[in-house]
Amino acid sequence: MAETKQIKTALISVFHKDGLEELLAKLNAEGVRFLSTGGTQKFIESLGYECRTVESVTTYPSILGGRVKTLHPKIFGGILARRENEGDLEQMKAYDIPAIDLVIVDLYPFEQTVASGASDADIIEKIDIGGISLIRAGAKNFKDVVIVPSKAEYALLLDLLNKKGAKTDIEDRKLFAERAFGVSSHYDTAIHAWFAHE
Repeated sequence: MAETKQIKTALISVFHKDGLEELLAKLNAEGVRFLSTGGTQKFIESLGYECRTVESVTTYPSILGGRVKTLHPKIFGGILARRENEGDLEQMKAYDIPAIDLVIVDLYPFEQTVASGASDADIIEKIDIGGISLIRAGAKNFKDVVIVPSKAEYALLLDLLNKKGAKTDIEDRKLFAERAFGVSSHYDTAIHAWFAHE
């Protein structure tokens, strides 16, 4: 039996904003609430949508020059919490952790930065930490969460939303998880190759 889940809250943290407009419009029409950081949050609000800041959830600002934004138990707890586990639900309540049902990520462009001939320091700053962690967390908890790991999957999610509204089946979520681990595997392989050829 397919386990259908409703998307109520989406965490969106993307480097490239192109292609996001149509997806945001559809999610907003479906009543999905937005949660975001920095440039993505400003982009969402510029389109006229309400967007809660990650900082308002974590009570921490973006620190270390933007190196630490989403890395916080209230964010990762909201993604990794098992919705049918009483202990997890009790802890979410106790620590005021919001459930996050959809995670949309587009990673820092590591390979493009290397290809551009950028300095080692610039290349290292394009090693995404928070984004890759969000991808892995969302994919691990595919039983409850939809993970969109790059802009290449925006169309796949939009198609799903147009067909089913803001509801997904376990098969849908598992497909996105598979794509997610493909993205993270490719990304880490590219970083490893750069270090190995130094």
